Amino acid sequence: MRGVDFETFDARGYRTVDVRTGYGEWVAHYEDTVEDVMDLALLERLAEPPWTAVSRAADLGCGTGRTGQWLRDRGVAHVDGVDVTPEMLELARRRGAHDRLKEADASATGLPGEAYDLVISSLIDEHLDDLGPLYAEAHRLAAPGAAFVLVTYHPHFIMTSGMPTHYTNAEGEPVAIATNVHLISDHIAAGLGAGWRLAELHENVIDDAWLKIKPKWERFRNHPFSAAYTWRKD
Repeated sequence: MRGVDFETFDARGYRTVDVRTGYGEWVAHYEDTVEDVMDLALLERLAEPPWTAVSRAADLGCGTGRTGQWLRDRGVAHVDGVDVTPEMLELARRRGAHDRLKEADASATGLPGEAYDLVISSLIDEHLDDLGPLYAEAHRLAAPGAAFVLVTYHPHFIMTSGMPTHYTNAEGEPVAIATNVHLISDHIAAGLGAGWRLAELHENVIDDAWLKIKPKWERFRNHPFSAAYTWRKD
């Protein structure tokens, strides 16, 4: 499913670069910008899957290895990761949470099919024009009965804030990374179309815990910021 054109909502007008260029430049400060409350806190709230029951996971768009490390800390024994940005993969290698790291698109990983009891992807779908290939690739990788956990920016927040995924480059210029808006219904259609069954959905609302980290976001209090889906391959 293709997303809504972000330009309709863009309130910043920053120069926009592609994903590989943007994350390659952002890599040195990425983890100073992305807070655990955005994504990892949502994983903590999920009832499915039971993390200790997962033995092998595929981490799509693994970035610096934050999600992989979170999984390993919860007892997942084997994690393979893919990402399109070599600089992010280098940080993931240094972190050491993954058994295998590969430079590849999350929608065409080249990893073995039906080999994982968990496929996971966090905060990457806004960079995809079309959700269908991501859901299809996750389904290909998943063993029967496996879960696909997807953490995503909430479309409401992107539309309301008019804020693209962005960073500040070495020259002090704010730069946007190509951003798309995918409605919740787009995710449902893509997931069902790929053969998944939706097992769980949580939405993360900006609250006091959020505002301790980003007090300037008071105007967004009680607005949903991110969401986490758990899908099952029956």
